Amino acid sequence: MSDDQRPRPPRPGGFRPGGPVGPRPGAARPTFSAGGARQWASRRAISLQVAGMVGPEHEVIAGRRPVEEAFAARREAVRLLVVPQRRDALQQMVLHATALRIPIIEVEGALIGQLSGFDGHQGVALVVKRRPEAAPEDLLARAVARGEAPFLLALDGVEDPQNFGSLIRSAEAVGVHGLLIGSKGAAPLSPAAIKASAGAVEHLLVARVENLADELTALRLRGIRVVGAEAEAAQGYREADLRGPLCIVIGAEGRGLSPAVRRRVDLFVRIPMAGKVASLNAAVAGSILLFEALGQRPFTAQSVPVPEAPLASPSDPVAPALADAEVLPAPESDDLPHVGG
Repeated sequence: MSDDQRPRPPRPGGFRPGGPVGPRPGAARPTFSAGGARQWASRRAISLQVAGMVGPEHEVIAGRRPVEEAFAARREAVRLLVVPQRRDALQQMVLHATALRIPIIEVEGALIGQLSGFDGHQGVALVVKRRPEAAPEDLLARAVARGEAPFLLALDGVEDPQNFGSLIRSAEAVGVHGLLIGSKGAAPLSPAAIKASAGAVEHLLVARVENLADELTALRLRGIRVVGAEAEAAQGYREADLRGPLCIVIGAEGRGLSPAVRRRVDLFVRIPMAGKVASLNAAVAGSILLFEALGQRPFTAQSVPVPEAPLASPSDPVAPALADAEVLPAPESDDLPHVGG
């Protein structure tokens, strides 16, 4: 057998049929770079970077429009994260952060994806101080500051962040004074929900409450009607009177309103449908009711808003707004009847 016919040992680190594919044992793994060809890093490397970017007192806002709205709302920013390949498209945002002396850090898109929990971040994220908690009284005080009858949206167990964000966006568009959200079974105000809201949440008060049914009872005692949608309701939403102090309540995807919340609803309305689909999702149904209520409210509710008053409210901040409202009778027990359902 000649030397050319003899089998040769494999070269170190080379490819062998049936052997392992990839870098040699002990070889350094590539990590993130500021530019050039896309490289990769281990999950452990990303986790270590995440741990240093966001603390327990922070939250992440991701996506161009949400970050712009956060700047407009003057959120207290900690750092701006930018993917280098997207920096030219984000130049105005970068210059704004520079003027505000906000640190700008170039990171890989995978890091923003892990921080925000979704991929549609558009190469930018803002780390801000966590938003202060609002109380139901703050929502009513905002209505008083605007000289308007209270207009609220309550979410009973809405879990999908896209529905959550879409409802926030519609609520802000129609001039809702704030959102009431039950703390059990509801979607968190995550970066994905903020992105779905297109940053509208930066201009709304959101109050998480331990027991939504009890809060609705308190609203009824103040003369605020609670309205919900139901397919079998006797009255269509366009025939319903949605003027005056109002709270529209939207139930969870699939199961709808919880029994305790249903007993607090004063008026159920029907959304007529001509197609074969049996129901609408939470965001669509809620948006239809919100815009119908806007159309029935006085024109002054759609004018340019006055500057907001501080959240600190007087001893009885709702009384002026409800002085001319028709007050409903107080419930006598936990089993509250509803009208029109």
